[in-house]
Order: sequence, then C-alpha cells, then structure tokens
Amino acid sequence: MGTTSRLPLPYDDYKNRQEIFFKDIPKESLILIPTNPVCYRSNDTTFPYRASSYILYLCGWKEPNAIFMAYYKSDSWVTSIFVQPRDTKAEIWEGRRVGTEGASSDWPIEDAYSVNDMENIISGQISKSEKIYSIKGLNESLDKIIQSSELEVIDPRVILDEMRVIKSEGEILLMQKSASLASQAHIEGMKKSFSGIGEWEIQSIIEAYFSSNKSCASYGSIVGGGDNATILHYHSNNSVIKNGDLVLVDAGSEVEGYASDITRTWPVNGKFTDPQKEIYNLVLSAELAAIEACKVGSPWSSSHHAASKVIAKGLIELGILNCTFDEALGENYDGPYRKYFMHGTSHSLGLDVHDVGGGRQGDKGPQRILQPGMVLTVEPGLYFGSWREDIDIPIRYSGIGIRIEDDVVITENGPLVLTSECPKEISEIEALVGQGLSDNHA
Repeated sequence: MGTTSRLPLPYDDYKNRQEIFFKDIPKESLILIPTNPVCYRSNDTTFPYRASSYILYLCGWKEPNAIFMAYYKSDSWVTSIFVQPRDTKAEIWEGRRVGTEGASSDWPIEDAYSVNDMENIISGQISKSEKIYSIKGLNESLDKIIQSSELEVIDPRVILDEMRVIKSEGEILLMQKSASLASQAHIEGMKKSFSGIGEWEIQSIIEAYFSSNKSCASYGSIVGGGDNATILHYHSNNSVIKNGDLVLVDAGSEVEGYASDITRTWPVNGKFTDPQKEIYNLVLSAELAAIEACKVGSPWSSSHHAASKVIAKGLIELGILNCTFDEALGENYDGPYRKYFMHGTSHSLGLDVHDVGGGRQGDKGPQRILQPGMVLTVEPGLYFGSWREDIDIPIRYSGIGIRIEDDVVITENGPLVLTSECPKEISEIEALVGQGLSDNHA
C-alpha cells in the first residue's frame, strides 16, 4: 500500500515503526496505547484537541477517544484501533468522524473497532495475554479494564522514546516546513514592530501567520518587552513595549504534529543601543559556537559547554564578572556565569517541543552521543532583570533580556540549521524592523 492523503508521512513509515517496536515486545503481550483525552476549558467548552504523540507516531491517528492495540497471533503481530464510530448527531456539532470503515481503509492498521465495543474485545485479548504494555492515566475506562486483569503492566514509552530520537527523512521535511513557517512569522513580527506596540499585537502577528499557513502554535508564545524578556517563561504578553526596549519572542509552529521552536530578540524602534549590542553580540557568538559543536559523535552537552565558555569569557570582558575564566565557568559548568544564563542550551525537538531523548545538560555521568537524524534546539541567553534582588545587575545592562534560538539537525556533514531563514545578525534585524509598517506607524 502506498501513501494516503490523510497521513502526514508515507504509510510504510508507520508499518516499519510498528515492526521495530514489536521486536522489543514479548509475543505473549498485549499492547494498548490510548491517545490524549479531551481537556475542558470551562463548563462544556474544550481546548483545541491534540492527539498523543505516541499514537501519532505509531499510526498517525488524530481524533480523540482512540486506542491503538496490537497482539501476536499465529506468526505475526495484528494491529487494531478503537475509534469513535460514525454518529450523525455528534458530527453535526463536532465535525465529521473517520469512523471504523475509514480507519480500516486509510490507516496503517489491520482492524478497526468502535470504542463502544472496547471492553469486550480488550478483555478477550487480555485473557490470552501474560503482560500488558500500556500508558496509564489517559483513558479512565481502559485503565479500569487493565486493573481488573491483575496482569503486569509495562510502560512502552521506554522503547518508543528511543525510537523517536532519530528522525526519518519524512519527519525532517515536516520539521523544515514548520521551522520555515516560524522563521517567516518572526520576520513578519519584526517588520511590523514599532515603539509603543503591545506584546499581544506581536503575538497576534506571528500566530496569524501560523493560522494563515494551515499551522498552529506548538506552545504558548512568549513575547516579552523590556524587563519582561528577563522572565524565562513569560506568558502574560499584555504590556506595551516602550521606545528603546528590546522584545524577546519565543514562538514556534506545529505542522502535522511536528514542532519548531525559535527565538529572536529585536529592538522595537529598529535600533540597538550600545549596551544592547554588547549583550546581543555575546549571545550570538555563544549560539554560533554552540551550533558548531553539534557534531556527530559529540556528547549531548557539547552545545551547552561551547555556549557557556563563550558567555563566561564575555561576561568577564564586559566587567560583569570579576574573576578568572575557570572561576566564572565553575567545576561542572555551574559557576557565577549561571546567574545570568540560567537554563540549558539545547533540548530535543520533534513531535513534542521538549521532545524525548534529551537530558539535562548539567547532568554528570554517561551522556547520549549525538547521531545523524537527531534534532535539537540551540538557545543560549543572557538576562539582566532590573527586578532581581538576588544578584547584582549592572546599571548599563539593567532590563536587557536576550535569547537567540535555532532548530538544528545533526548530520554527517555538520549541523543543519532548519531556522536559517530568520535573520539574527544586528544589521539584518535593524534593516527589517518597521519595514512593513503603514505611514501612520512610520
């Protein structure tokens, strides 16, 4: 069977994943992987639905109330899916469903059943099994059926997470599309920025670009002007950005479940001040060094160590730290430079924004080695919040928060930057900011 228009990746990609997954599962086992539940926002109003990354990975199913099932019969694994049946009344309100007939013909599974029949069918399969591989806490009805069996329940995510670390060519193409959309959205934000713009206005410019390109935000957009840029997970996005302030925008898109994650920082009036330039160029140098360190065979922490060295040295040269380089860096990269650069440099990226297979970059002991097909972010930053009382903030840099983030694929030929379309040099940014304004904002 070839591809189907409903699947974001080739049909055979899903079947190959299933085969690899099954190799690590004992044949006497039953596999039951539910999707995410519907989440309610208020009363009977729900949040936009997003399927579980694991069910997306195994069979591409996007609708709620689904369960992927597999069991061994005769000499092969049989794959099934429980789905919402066709229901005219429900579909009038909520939209058309694929149903069991569509699932049987268009998706990489052998059998499709109605969720209304799950108890009898699953109970029957449990009676023939010795172990269950399932993810708890997503489907209450399924959890009750499993608990009543008293069989050993094993979490399959340990296996699936390892599989998801290396992205296929098809996955990287989707991630490139997502990264390009996010890059262009940030460019639009730069073009339409001006002194006195609201953080929410920049957010709307960027997210409108996502929507107009059949995409959506992959996480809550961060748009922090001035001191707000020094709050790492700032989400209020409700302040006016004053003339002379920088704005830090951390906003990514999602395409067919695959995320991008990009951050740019720019002056809303189109001109960096000298102190802003000093910090910006230091962060940019750190980011470029970190990207260069993303090489096959290097430890996971390579990007963080490269960025940290540049930042520690730069903070000394700017007079922000008064110590030796070794003292600034610390024995385990935990020296005083961390007062101003508090987070890691990289995390994995894929079906989840903070994707599986990464790790905290300060951890001691054995580390994952970078391999071709891994995708990670590179995002050093420096933050000088004037509101902080725990550290000394130099007056010259007070209120400056800068982060620069790109999405990087590990390849045999060196790092491939998926977000390279989005400018990050000072001259490029200054040439863009305000370029798209109408006369009344010029």
